Amino acid sequence: MAKIEAVIFDLDGVITDTAEFHYIAWKKLADDLGIKIDREFNETLKGVSRTESLERILELGNRQNDFSAEEKDELATKKNRHYVELLQEITPKDLLPGIEEFLKELRLAGLKIGMASASRNAFLVVDKLEIGHYFDHIVDAATVKNSKPGPEVFLRAAEALGVSPDRCVGIEDSVAGVEAINCAGMFSVGIGSRDILSRANLVLNSTKEIDINRVIDYYF
Repeated sequence: MAKIEAVIFDLDGVITDTAEFHYIAWKKLADDLGIKIDREFNETLKGVSRTESLERILELGNRQNDFSAEEKDELATKKNRHYVELLQEITPKDLLPGIEEFLKELRLAGLKIGMASASRNAFLVVDKLEIGHYFDHIVDAATVKNSKPGPEVFLRAAEALGVSPDRCVGIEDSVAGVEAINCAGMFSVGIGSRDILSRANLVLNSTKEIDINRVIDYYF
């Protein structure tokens, strides 16, 4: 197998956990629309674009035909405003366990580091976490036409890094994200439940378990 040259991270649920902020923001919007969502439903929105998440919520409430495309854009923007307000609370203390140590390991090993995020707020979060200096390139949803589980965001990151996809490791916490990595032809690492992320090449219970030697051992 080809040598690993780059590691490409998802953001939410891998580097920091903003899932709770997303849930609060979506729940507030859903409540305003008379639609009830819970944490279990919120799990289905992980790794999914803002537009697709809104569509799923509207379908849940059987209101998918009640709004024009322009009105849906306004609803998605309203959700994002509330989410961005919540993001102001993020600090470097919100990095998930083991992540900064892993980023340092990758740097010392001379590997390129990228990010492939479904979030349009990726740069804001990275800035709040004070980790931008670790990344050679960040691709966010604003520059991608096809969201996860499509592979575009990971392929764009690999292209920007100048690395062939088969020499990249992708790290995700969602089913859609793992599928995107696999479709891109990369080695997939899932963070979370083995039952849910069964299609990943390697599944770790949490970011505490991730280190460069473990990834390399499984890769080869």
